[in-house]
Amino acid sequence: MSETQPTWLTQAAYDRLAAELEQLVTVARHEISKRIQDAREEGDLKENGGYHAAKEEQGKIEARIARIEEILGSSVVGEAPATHGVVEQGTVVTVELNGSENKFLLGSAEIAEGTDLTVYSPDSPIGKTIIGHSVGEELSYLAPNGRQISVKILAVEHFNG
Repeated sequence: MSETQPTWLTQAAYDRLAAELEQLVTVARHEISKRIQDAREEGDLKENGGYHAAKEEQGKIEARIARIEEILGSSVVGEAPATHGVVEQGTVVTVELNGSENKFLLGSAEIAEGTDLTVYSPDSPIGKTIIGHSVGEELSYLAPNGRQISVKILAVEHFNG
């Protein structure tokens, strides 16, 4: 398995991200550039709150553009995989996590927009641990805080995004 898996997206999620990217590149970039230019013309940049706020917003826009380009560039678009009891990207997984039952979508947060599902990335510690494993398997992984976490896969369901 590679270090980072491609991002699975529904067609609707891909289209939504592509539209957001188009809006950010064609509209938001130009609007923020205009605001920065207008603020520059006001004079002293050290004490110009409008300039600094616009530059901060520009950084957020550029970061979002880069993130969307990364997602779209490494995405696999299609329907959620049919479930056959094995954890894959785009499946809704129910696990027992240190004694508590948790249900989440394994995939990208962008595909879960409009749902109340928690989303875990396939590249997260839990994602890397359970992907490719079957219902009934008991596994464990090392959490970022250094604790060993036990996880049992209880169910794997089709995601209806």
